[in-house]
Amino acid sequence: MPWIRRDWTPHEAEEWTREDWIAIVLSPLSYILITFGLAMSLFMLPAGFVLLALGIAAAIGMFRAIGPKLGVISQEYESRQRDYLQELEQIQRWEEKA
Repeated sequence: MPWIRRDWTPHEAEEWTREDWIAIVLSPLSYILITFGLAMSLFMLPAGFVLLALGIAAAIGMFRAIGPKLGVISQEYESRQRDYLQELEQIQRWEEKA
């Protein structure tokens, strides 16, 4: 079993899993590291470049952990939305004919 799961079904992606918690931790951490790293890098402080690199690595890790899950949820939502709009169009056309 891999540490970060890559394959999801729409039903499985709706539930809270380890990947969600990884994203919850890495999201503010990457934001803070990137913010301070960028500010310190503008002053050419070596620690700023390190913080910036760590922030970028945290952001990449966050996207790799939660990205596949969000992609499946997004596809399922788009499918439901498309079906709903087709049904709505059929209802609207029926009302126009009457």
